[in-house]
Amino acid sequence: MNQLSQQYNQDHNQGNVLAQASSSREMEEVKGQIFMARQFPRNVFQSEQRILDACKRPSLAQTAVYRYPRGGAVVEGPSIRLAEVLAQNWGNLAFGVKELEQREGESVAMAYAWDLETNVRQEKIFTVKHIRDTKNGPKPLKEQRDIYEMVANLGSRRVRACILGIIPGDIVEAAVNECNKTLQGNNKGPLKDRIANALSAFKNQYKVTQEMIEERFGYNADAFTEVDYLELIKIYNSLKDGMSKVDDWFDKSVKNNKDSKLTEAFEESTTKNLKKAPKEWFEKGTPKEDVKAKKDKASKSKDEVKSDATNDKPGQEELPFD
Repeated sequence: MNQLSQQYNQDHNQGNVLAQASSSREMEEVKGQIFMARQFPRNVFQSEQRILDACKRPSLAQTAVYRYPRGGAVVEGPSIRLAEVLAQNWGNLAFGVKELEQREGESVAMAYAWDLETNVRQEKIFTVKHIRDTKNGPKPLKEQRDIYEMVANLGSRRVRACILGIIPGDIVEAAVNECNKTLQGNNKGPLKDRIANALSAFKNQYKVTQEMIEERFGYNADAFTEVDYLELIKIYNSLKDGMSKVDDWFDKSVKNNKDSKLTEAFEESTTKNLKKAPKEWFEKGTPKEDVKAKKDKASKSKDEVKSDATNDKPGQEELPFD
């Protein structure tokens, strides 16, 4: 009995020593970070300039702002990607997500942002259920990778809120305005091509058709302007970041219509071609001219066949809507 008591006391004391050592190490790391931040304080003007320079990159500007509907109005703000760039270029700012505890069926995590110079700290503690919502109902998560991705995904939104609570609001607003200027002035390619790419992305990623988008805007895609293109990008970012759902923006009950000029041009061209077509095209069997053409084609010399094979790209008939 005495041996068991001694063993328990020894393990308990050893656990306390390890906990104290870990706590002491973390405290020293924090002191080191604060010391370095005080030794090399940020230059606010240089930090702001670095942020604005980063916002001039088109790749960042396209993912910098999200939008989602709430209470009949549209809420707009900086996305997670822009918040990360703000924190990185502001300097002397620690931010991230920590999993504090993992229990059966849920995890307790903390998102934080800490200005090491001014000692201003924002943190949010939240609980993540180990459940993923699917079309067939809730699905429990068992693998550690799925649990980690769920915590990281939900934690990133809290981190964004913490960062925006630390960095001055005028800096954030200037960054958003600079991103909008970048989108309006440095876009590559014609507007109609960019709108077509956006419509294709919505359809491939979220099964949102052109008719659904036109129903929301109230007019055909042929009349979209730069402002409409910017709004499409913001809606796409909102869906991508998980800030909203497709049902928040679009009506899935909208059916395909034929109001588009591209559809009308295609139908008109097809009708004209059918009217000009000879009657032989609609009769059963193969016309004599077609049989003769096939025989002539089969009797080509080998030199002609080789000559045809050397062509890089065969001639393609131009479509009526090209």
